[in-house]
Amino acid sequence: MQTIYMSDVNGGFRQIDEIKDGAWVSLIEPTAAEIDSLAQQCAVDADDLRSALDVEERSRITAEDGYVLVLVDVPTTELRSGREWYVTIPLGIVITKTVIITVCSERVSVIAELETGRVRDFRTFMKTRFTLQLLMRNAGAYLSALRVADKMIDRQEANLRQATRNQELVNMMELERSLLYINTSLVSNQRVLNRLVRTTALKKYPEDDDLLEDTIVENEQALEMSGIYSGILSGMMDAYASVISNNQNVIMKTLAIATIVLSIPTMIFSAYGMNLNLDGYPLQGPIWGFWGIVGAAFVLAGLAIVFMARKKWF
Repeated sequence: MQTIYMSDVNGGFRQIDEIKDGAWVSLIEPTAAEIDSLAQQCAVDADDLRSALDVEERSRITAEDGYVLVLVDVPTTELRSGREWYVTIPLGIVITKTVIITVCSERVSVIAELETGRVRDFRTFMKTRFTLQLLMRNAGAYLSALRVADKMIDRQEANLRQATRNQELVNMMELERSLLYINTSLVSNQRVLNRLVRTTALKKYPEDDDLLEDTIVENEQALEMSGIYSGILSGMMDAYASVISNNQNVIMKTLAIATIVLSIPTMIFSAYGMNLNLDGYPLQGPIWGFWGIVGAAFVLAGLAIVFMARKKWF
């Protein structure tokens, strides 16, 4: 889908029908026809536009004849095992002499924020500022994703003592996978930001340099947080596996002790409950014989419990 936006000098922001100088063209899940048509109108290589739709495409910045391509990874979510987990997908930014183009395979949060027109000092005709603002928002999106991951780690840690199922461990593996995607993408984006500092393909003003520096700091912070959370999660997964094994051993030990204790009265009741008519069988005659046998069975079972408790078997 192709959408065109335009800002004016007074700070207004609106959607327009035709491509004009200073406009922003947003391509979300574009068709082949939309890509070819836009490439022809803006004198851009269609393959550069399509590169943002390839999930395996690496982040980079490329200066072509008449335009600059900036390709970065942005965070989004996908459904796995019935839950939403973070992944990253490419976002292409094409800066031409007249317009700026963004291409993405889905409507991610960073694009949605800009489309609202509520971003401070946002102007579509200020192409370098537009690019840096988008990259700044992207770094903020990674920080938000990492804060969500941190809360998920806290919830998993709260369940650590009672962990007995493999599902908790599977969830942590999925979370570790998400953190790996985030960390890898942040490293690639950092290279692009460092390249923007040195490149002369984009004209930068003093305030743009400040914004770029802030974006680099924000991305570095996200990168450090990602490394910290990955280390915490890795240690927790080892602890989780050990706790699950220990808890299952405790359950098996409890069941074994219960089986031993219950086997004592079972053997006694079985002996006295046999369908035999043997003269002289102990405690057959007295009225209190039944209760005596029951009492003796439970006394022996109690002694067995005391013995195992002193041995610290449970």
